[in-house]
Amino acid sequence: MKCPFCGHQDTQVKDSRPSDDGSAIRRRRSCPNCNGRFTTFERVQLRELVILKRNGRRTPFDRDKLERSLGVALRKRPVQAEQVEQMVNRIVRQLESLGETEIASSVVGDFIMKALKGVDEVAYVRYASVYKDFRHTGDFAKFLGDEGFDEPSGKS
Repeated sequence: MKCPFCGHQDTQVKDSRPSDDGSAIRRRRSCPNCNGRFTTFERVQLRELVILKRNGRRTPFDRDKLERSLGVALRKRPVQAEQVEQMVNRIVRQLESLGETEIASSVVGDFIMKALKGVDEVAYVRYASVYKDFRHTGDFAKFLGDEGFDEPSGKS
């Protein structure tokens, strides 16, 4: 594993253990060249997934991009980091279990929307506003009406 600090090619594993949810191996590493320490995660990958974009382009599936998207929607929301990690793991498993190597970006978006709706309604609406390309406040109102959200409680 290449050192992220100095680029040295030969780092050493100091400690290995399963992640909290058991879906990965957490490895603590050190670099003999610069003495830098860092952590890596090793996960099982059932197949190489490719995302088919709306414009026809194909891009490799990027777990980190999925995590960043959820992070943006959940910014400043009362959701713990381990909940986000569990959502990411669940979505990746769902994608892998489809049995396809090429997956439409809309399928990924739908899985994300479903996961967010079950965790935080505000994050769900935030994500939907980008995913469904809201242009006007009326788009929010229509979406919220279609989704059957309750009226605000009036709490501040």
